[in-house]
Amino acid sequence: MRIPTTAALAAIGGALVLGLTVTPAAQAAPGTADCTTDAFGIAGKYGEFVLGDDVHSPDAEGAVAVGGDADFRGGFSVANELSAAEVDALPGRAALVVRGDLLNGGSATVVMKGNAVVGGTVKDRAVELHQGTFAKKADLIDFEAEFTRLRSYSTALAEEPATPGAQVRLEGNRLTLEGGDSGRNVFSVPADQLEKAKEVFIKVPAGATTIVNVSGQDYDMAAAGTTGFFLSGGQDFVLDDKLQSASEGKVRAGLLWNFPDATEVTKNSQAAWPGSVLAPKAHLELGTAAPVNGSVWVASLHGSGGAETHHFPFTGCLPEVPGKETPSPGATPSSTPATTPPATGTPSASVPPSASTTPTDGPSGSATPGTPSPSDSSAPGATGDGGGDGDLASTGSNGTIPIVIGGAAVLAAGAGLVVVARRRKQA
Repeated sequence: MRIPTTAALAAIGGALVLGLTVTPAAQAAPGTADCTTDAFGIAGKYGEFVLGDDVHSPDAEGAVAVGGDADFRGGFSVANELSAAEVDALPGRAALVVRGDLLNGGSATVVMKGNAVVGGTVKDRAVELHQGTFAKKADLIDFEAEFTRLRSYSTALAEEPATPGAQVRLEGNRLTLEGGDSGRNVFSVPADQLEKAKEVFIKVPAGATTIVNVSGQDYDMAAAGTTGFFLSGGQDFVLDDKLQSASEGKVRAGLLWNFPDATEVTKNSQAAWPGSVLAPKAHLELGTAAPVNGSVWVASLHGSGGAETHHFPFTGCLPEVPGKETPSPGATPSSTPATTPPATGTPSASVPPSASTTPTDGPSGSATPGTPSPSDSSAPGATGDGGGDGDLASTGSNGTIPIVIGGAAVLAAGAGLVVVARRRKQA
């Protein structure tokens, strides 16, 4: 059957419009090009990464690397919580690296998973290995090079501007950090302000990266007697501990405390400290009480009793080049669709702004008895609607309207061809 020319042209025009108005099925994740999940290199693979001496007992759940001497005479176990893949990613599969001497006394140093590498002398008692081997080697890790990198990165990270709209509020002895960016939230807090906080509340979208840049030469958590860190990924605040954390640990996993200038950081309190600690010039005094629920990268370390490091690796997405103005990982980069300009008289349309939603938590834990319930409406940043600070979910239609306009132009052109064809036929 022969199809009339006018019908064919109309069909072509309609097909073009239909094709142009269809939203692409898959789009690249916005903002991922300007950040990295491997900002700390080798150091990021270790739960304790120490340039100098490490005096610690009884436990580090992740891998431990010590550039000086390790004094584990109180008994020490390493790497119990590492996965097989995490062990394989370590240099030489070494979950314990000591460049200097390892002092055991009469106690046992036990490596639960992976190998042990010691450059100096192992004194008084051999290392016990459950799934690995022992080697004597002093140059497995270049600690000076790694800490040069860490110090430079920490300084540059401190130059990151605070996220627009991010709030830092000290009300009495309660400090609240609240940000709504689904990609990255940056807060700037002087050490003396942080030292006044008996309770610290952090509210950000679940899965977002959170950077707390702490300025000052020293920070002492014991100054205010900090009793708890409460996290929220959009719903009720949860007192962070090993067995409970907001949004199934997603807030804690993306939380980084950056101390670029500190030479002394003291944690000595009963509060578990959620997130990872980057203090590459500082001695970290963990005290004898509660743990750090994250990794620590420090110049030297001392801790005992309950002051362990728990294996909750940092998984946030950090800027590859800190201090540069780059789009937020949660922001959708703007672009102009390459479509045919609208025909004269075609109404213009504006693209609605994209937005993000605030994910929701699972059931939250309860706070310390006697502490006002963080989920109460009086708690800083608490909302009764499950964290309505976020925007609406992105519909993915950002580029659709301009494409529709371009399609309309094509349709108009097709209609013009139909008119021309008819006139020729009549002539």
